[in-house]
Amino acid sequence: MNAQRVLVAYGSKHGATAGIAEEIGRSLRDDGFEVVVAPAQDVEDVRGYDGVVLGGSLYAGRWNNRARRCVERNGEHLRHRPVWLFSSGPVDSSAEQRNLTPVRDAARAMESLGAREHVTFGGSITDTTPGLLARILVRQGRAGDFRDPERIRAWARRIGAELAVTH
Repeated sequence: MNAQRVLVAYGSKHGATAGIAEEIGRSLRDDGFEVVVAPAQDVEDVRGYDGVVLGGSLYAGRWNNRARRCVERNGEHLRHRPVWLFSSGPVDSSAEQRNLTPVRDAARAMESLGAREHVTFGGSITDTTPGLLARILVRQGRAGDFRDPERIRAWARRIGAELAVTH
């Protein structure tokens, strides 16, 4: 039997979202899945995948544009396979302390695709993160890495368990 193929796409060039996608990919590979981790802007066709995990960063209450465009480009085919969404979110510990509801853009994508779940993980801004907002948060002492690798891996294992049942 061939391993199921899973696409893990992320909508942000820098920081937390790409790191979360890589962690999800590692966990699914460890569980025997064939996994491709790719930037959302590079995803042109999802038909070769048995499941898709798509993430985008949160910025000013909006979900990443690249993730939204990936949904628009691939929406018809995404609706015919299991999809999970995630956000890399607040630069504080709130995402780890309680389940955060998805921002409007992610909630719309979830509804239009019939996504199985959306999870918001903590964000990450450090002194190596590019951009004005990152520099300001670092200078104010409010930056940090608020991702919980074990929570990310646990979510990836749940995805793997659901995919194993559907195959």
